[in-house]
Amino acid sequence: MAKPDLVISGSGIRGIIYDGLTPDFVCRLASSLVGTLGRGTYVLGRDTRPSGGILQGAVAAGLCGAGGDVVDVGISPTPTIQLAVEHHGARGGIAITASHNPAEWNALKLISGAGTFLTKQEVDRVVEVSRTGEIEYARHDTAGKVESDPGACERHASAVLALEYVDPENIRSAGFKVALDCVNGAGSVLAPRLLGELGCRVSQLYCEPSGEFRRVPEPLAENLGDLCDLVRREGADIGFALDPDGDRLAIVDETGSPVGEEYTLVLCADVVLERTRGPVVTNLSTTRAVGDIARSHGVEFHRTPVGETNVVNRMKDVESPIGGEGNGGVILPALHYGRDAMVGMALVLQALARNGRPVSGLLAKFPKYAIFKKKVSLDEDLDIDGLKPILKEEFAGGTFNYDDGIRVDLDEGWLHVRKSGTEPVIRLISETRSLEEAQGLVQRVLERLNR
Repeated sequence: MAKPDLVISGSGIRGIIYDGLTPDFVCRLASSLVGTLGRGTYVLGRDTRPSGGILQGAVAAGLCGAGGDVVDVGISPTPTIQLAVEHHGARGGIAITASHNPAEWNALKLISGAGTFLTKQEVDRVVEVSRTGEIEYARHDTAGKVESDPGACERHASAVLALEYVDPENIRSAGFKVALDCVNGAGSVLAPRLLGELGCRVSQLYCEPSGEFRRVPEPLAENLGDLCDLVRREGADIGFALDPDGDRLAIVDETGSPVGEEYTLVLCADVVLERTRGPVVTNLSTTRAVGDIARSHGVEFHRTPVGETNVVNRMKDVESPIGGEGNGGVILPALHYGRDAMVGMALVLQALARNGRPVSGLLAKFPKYAIFKKKVSLDEDLDIDGLKPILKEEFAGGTFNYDDGIRVDLDEGWLHVRKSGTEPVIRLISETRSLEEAQGLVQRVLERLNR
């Protein structure tokens, strides 16, 4: 049965290993996925967490037991697993990864036959099937089989190099020196290879697929001190930092200063929109600089609730050529509908090669905002809806949006308060022209909560 300490959303079913998330539970979940999507081929992969190997066996058993055939891509970035689902024409797939969560966490990210994540409603259905026992297991002679696919990462790299927005020869001729921090996660098996094929001289930091996270996994600016030092020490042109499953990308400029994960999408959108005009889609918690870039190219700008599936669905609706989330997640439909750090690295290097300017020079043309993010432990008694009248009073005159928690747009900036879909926390995010102002907006909310 699903346990109350699990975090269930479109970002998967997450929990602490052996507590909320156990091998017997994930085995039933995997069988439930087959029962929901139907028998056929399922792609399975994982990040580098030590618990991943244990859960991988349980998940494979669940898939095969329900009559699914498993294509195992092993340790691979999440976008690689998504692409493998499309490549094999699979019914679906499972990525065993808790993304940016701490090492004691793990999760199952459920993937549809289209290579995109299941929606929250679809995930809920899979969990309900596992809970009620509505699983039809295969007979002993019709159970599924497991085969390996060692070429998934190579195909992913080749697909990135073949993108119309990427000129590998142009990038190679620039001879960039890159500092790379993969947090010893799944990106370690692909990112150094891709950068090498783009002619970069790579100084590697935490690029062993060991699962030993040598920094806080989330690639926020405050967690990238070692990468900043490496950029300065090696005289690198740029620093790239990934999260454990390789779908988020943060940047450090040539001076060793964190750019902030918010500006990854800004840089990438500018590259794509110069070639292909079309709407840009991001979520309610992303910097307004993305909207500024869209307007500078004369295209529409759309916001959705937080979550990759929400952004992807809107991108499909409006035929967007580029979108993503302000957590460093770049979505380029020309390759696939999923956040992809490999795509992000290639597009950013293309921008550098094309303009002949350093990272700081590229960023100088974009509006500069200060964003502040804070999370507080989720109190069972806290009702987000109950905050609406309180914040209406506190920020009278603001424009309110309730599509995902509470977002308030003000003359000086904006504020977003919402329950996380990946951790048992409340996220508070604000953006203004100065960090002090942004922190002040969040502090006003905290003071009202404390009352």
